[in-house]
Amino acid sequence: MRTLSRLILAAPILLGCGATPPASSAPTAAIIAYCGSEARAGEVERRIDGLLPRLSLSDKVALMHGSIIQADGTWPAVGIDEFGIPTLAMIDGPRGVGRAAGPATAFPVAMARGATFDPEMERRIGEAIGREAHASGAAVILAPTMNVLRHPRWGRAQETYGEDPHHIGALALAFVEGAQRHVLATAKHFAVNSIENTRLKVDVTVDEQTLREIYLPHFRRVVVEGRVGAVMAAYNSVNGSFCSENDHLLREILKGEWSFAGPVMSDWLWGTHDTLAASRAGLDLEMPFAKVYGDPLQGAVEAGQVPLSTVDDSVRRVLRARFCYRVDTAPPTHDLAARETPDHVALAGEAAERSLVLLTNPGGLLPLARAKLRKIVVTGKLADSANIGDRGSSSVMPSHVVTPLAGLRAAAPGVEVVHLAAPPSSPADDALLAAADAVIVIAGLTSDDEGEAQVAAGDRKSLALPADQVAWIRAVAARSDRVVVVLEAGAALTVGDLVPEVEAMLFAWYPGMEGGTAIARVLLGDVNPSGRLPLVFPAREADLPPFDNTSEKVAYGPLHGYRHLDEIHVAPLFPFGFGLSYTTFAVANLLVEPATASANGTVRATCDVTNTGAKGGRHTVQLYVGGKGALRRPVRALRGFSQVDLNPGETRAVTIEVKIEDLASWDEGAAAFRVEPADYTFEVGASSRDLPLHAVVTVTP
Repeated sequence: MRTLSRLILAAPILLGCGATPPASSAPTAAIIAYCGSEARAGEVERRIDGLLPRLSLSDKVALMHGSIIQADGTWPAVGIDEFGIPTLAMIDGPRGVGRAAGPATAFPVAMARGATFDPEMERRIGEAIGREAHASGAAVILAPTMNVLRHPRWGRAQETYGEDPHHIGALALAFVEGAQRHVLATAKHFAVNSIENTRLKVDVTVDEQTLREIYLPHFRRVVVEGRVGAVMAAYNSVNGSFCSENDHLLREILKGEWSFAGPVMSDWLWGTHDTLAASRAGLDLEMPFAKVYGDPLQGAVEAGQVPLSTVDDSVRRVLRARFCYRVDTAPPTHDLAARETPDHVALAGEAAERSLVLLTNPGGLLPLARAKLRKIVVTGKLADSANIGDRGSSSVMPSHVVTPLAGLRAAAPGVEVVHLAAPPSSPADDALLAAADAVIVIAGLTSDDEGEAQVAAGDRKSLALPADQVAWIRAVAARSDRVVVVLEAGAALTVGDLVPEVEAMLFAWYPGMEGGTAIARVLLGDVNPSGRLPLVFPAREADLPPFDNTSEKVAYGPLHGYRHLDEIHVAPLFPFGFGLSYTTFAVANLLVEPATASANGTVRATCDVTNTGAKGGRHTVQLYVGGKGALRRPVRALRGFSQVDLNPGETRAVTIEVKIEDLASWDEGAAAFRVEPADYTFEVGASSRDLPLHAVVTVTP
């Protein structure tokens, strides 16, 4: 009788992805990258070559599914001690180690971190989450979630980084690189996944150009550049085939064109349907237990319905993940002291500060002048709420959460901070509000409004702020002309009607365990807000493409978010990339070199950025590229961004490089990406609708 192994983990230097030959005495370049070195790859492949003939069919099939029985808060894909094959333990983690492991650092949700536009910070967060996962006994972190946000009503909008594939790719790549210093990361959910309520059965029809240009490029980036350890197939169908059975996605693109060398796992519990279809398409690991694999798979092999070579390919991949990452020789720990460390908690606070987006501040009420503050009233439904995000699989259980009320009280000693726990309804309330130097209303959504379906709230019903909270804000605004609204949610809210009624508006997302401190520090001017919207906020929900979360068949076109609004010439309430500061910036002197480039060239765009205001601050310079040709392309698309910190009056040059190959469009006739010879317009500025600098690059044949 086989015995289950204890979980072991490497602290690997992770590098790669690649195609998987049936035997690998001479590993391919992709396998070498996956393992980190040619010597390591050769050692691992020879070891697998020696193991495969010794493993029985039942052994091999057992390695292709997990166990529903948790082990110390992790879910195992079991190993076989007799052959030195370790368990591969997994844990959730898009915003911190999943609650099953106990207390852990709760970072701001990924959408908030997308608002930082800072891949280096996301790399640090990935490393911190990976370290805490390692200290929780896990070898695999089930993150990052990196699906394109097609519509902000999606229940799991908060788990991804935004609506633009270039931006998502930059942040997800950084997370993977950080996390994989300790554990295997998992790119999920592959692919075209952006509906919750029907996620288990919806079939998304999408043309090949839209699939390739919108829903796959960021996944390709973490596979090809980031060498991600594992990929999780989505629940939904794409063009008539469930993602766990989708030969085009798994075998042709992921394992074929992109040469992914690691394992593909199913999404959990409801992600598999048919033994033959899944195995033939290239699903390597059914999680968290066997439904269509296990005995059904063994029977299919014995009946000649599934070739043994197909099973061997999958077993090779799941073994490669274990051995390349040294899961057999460098075990993880169960080290509570490595979770919620002071450094990690401080990083969660820093990320929250950097994620806050100042939406309006026309009269300059913010930052609040400390020297003049005597009384602040904090009100709103969420004023004293530990509101850190969904309670589904991404849920984290920190040992503490700083609420906005607590954050303000701690950050403003000597100032009377009064909590008005209900909408104003009495003369005493009127007097309190009238006497306050500032009234802070904390409003928005909670896990009761949006989250993962089947286990939590599912998709939002609308983009509107709940009516009772709108009434609360208006009641306060009628009694004070010093009102700041702080909004918490996973994605856009349609709050245009409220903008003229209040003096300032700040978007805080779900800001994590230190969110209240971050909100207070921004309001009081200790931190100059630098967050930028990673999605458009529409003036009306009707301005966006329809969100159909009831039909079992939907169609996705190439346009959503800012690309859609640009195409139909409709102004957003707040554009993609938008965010105000307590200072002002100007960009000038754009130089794009060379002005003529070949399809395999690189263009450098340089401009001067000046802080024209009175406070130091951080500016995010964004570069968009547009152009017309025979192939379909958007009005403009984000192709690069960079950040610069500037003191008042300081000017610095910022350079953004763009590979011309990244301007390619999918050519349906050639079934390949192609860079059309044409003139391409490079636009630089502060958002998708604030692009004062322009240059033209001619791409030659």
